[in-house]
Amino acid sequence: MTNMSEKIKNILVCGLGGVGGYFGGKVAHKIAQLNEEKYKIYFLARGLHLEEIKKNGLKLNSSNGEELVCKPTLASDNINEIPTPDLCLICVKVYDLDDLIKLIKEKLSDRTIIIPLMNGVDIYDRIRKILKKSIVLPSCVYILSHIEKPGFITAFQSETAGYFYSGLDPKHPNFNAKIIINFFEKMEIIFHWRDDPYPALWEKFVLVAAFALVTADTGKTMSGVIHDKVSSITLKKVMGEIILIAERKGIKLSDNLIEDIFDLLKDVDGKTSYQRDVEKGKINEGDLFGGTIIRMGKELGVPTPTTASIYKIKK
Repeated sequence: MTNMSEKIKNILVCGLGGVGGYFGGKVAHKIAQLNEEKYKIYFLARGLHLEEIKKNGLKLNSSNGEELVCKPTLASDNINEIPTPDLCLICVKVYDLDDLIKLIKEKLSDRTIIIPLMNGVDIYDRIRKILKKSIVLPSCVYILSHIEKPGFITAFQSETAGYFYSGLDPKHPNFNAKIIINFFEKMEIIFHWRDDPYPALWEKFVLVAAFALVTADTGKTMSGVIHDKVSSITLKKVMGEIILIAERKGIKLSDNLIEDIFDLLKDVDGKTSYQRDVEKGKINEGDLFGGTIIRMGKELGVPTPTTASIYKIKK
């Protein structure tokens, strides 16, 4: 009997920032350990980061002192050098998503499995506006990682870091999840399957959107926001607005979600990706967070005054 993980042989990782660098690096390193020629992993990257990866591999460092040197089959900025993937991890920021899908869509097949490891609750819809083929699994990811310098990814390591959820593509309700469950188990990646992924996606959005907006507004780290009386109140109000929107959409979230999130991040003295981008004056995902909350609130009749009060400063 064929192992379901063997249906995945060619893996493409699009975007080698904190998320793509972590998961792509871990898979590349495990493939090298397995020494099985059937597996090929390709990195689609750009700039100095790409040049460093091509020269010396991708260095993955974690806060527990572990350092991995991860070498793909090929790292390139030219999609024409990469074969049709069986599995494609999309790990770009939302403002690059449309251009990426247009770039890679001719390389994808009807059977290509796409897992978008991105922020936001509407990523599946954004992809499907452009891409009509392939299997797109709505997903969300939990990882604290960033590019330290070209060729180097640093990840905050903990028992609860570095994992993701995926669920069924509405266009492919009979998809056999064992294909990717077995693959990621073999690659030693922490992966959770949910037939209905949207409660998990919205719970992640409560976390990422609220912390992104409040850390950028206050300049505090995630734990700093939690332990500051005024900032924590603001954080809870933004989370409450998102939860009301989810409930209005008929999505049931955990009863103690806010308390659980606070407990999860109370000791994480790190900045959010959005906060880093705002501080550097870079293009950012503010609209994905603040804009989405405000728009959905208006559509569903949910007031979002706290989100509006802090997002208008950081547009």
